[in-house]
Amino acid sequence: MSIQRFHVGQRLSETAIFNKTIYLAGQIPDDITQDIVGQTTEVLGHVDRLLAEAGSDKTRILMCQIFLSDISHISGMNQAWDRWVAEGNAPPRATVQALLANSSWLIEIIVTAAQK
Repeated sequence: MSIQRFHVGQRLSETAIFNKTIYLAGQIPDDITQDIVGQTTEVLGHVDRLLAEAGSDKTRILMCQIFLSDISHISGMNQAWDRWVAEGNAPPRATVQALLANSSWLIEIIVTAAQK
């Protein structure tokens, strides 16, 4: 079976697909002036776009890992998450505090999903 890669850069690919499983790289906000709700909403939009490109959507997420720069942001992150997550399809999820590569990022999200 071949591996498909999308948005391939020198350091990473945004998406890899193997055996009908989609792996997204950590998704980060572009607009770092936003608060945690805004950054989370933007990042979830990136997830939606990449999953659509790969032939899937948020109802097919198998696992989600969320990294917050400060765990005190969990309430605001959950506010955006709860508006976004597909009812009846909340995926397994882990949320942890982490030192992110850019101090302006409040969140990074990694998703694994199944193709349709």
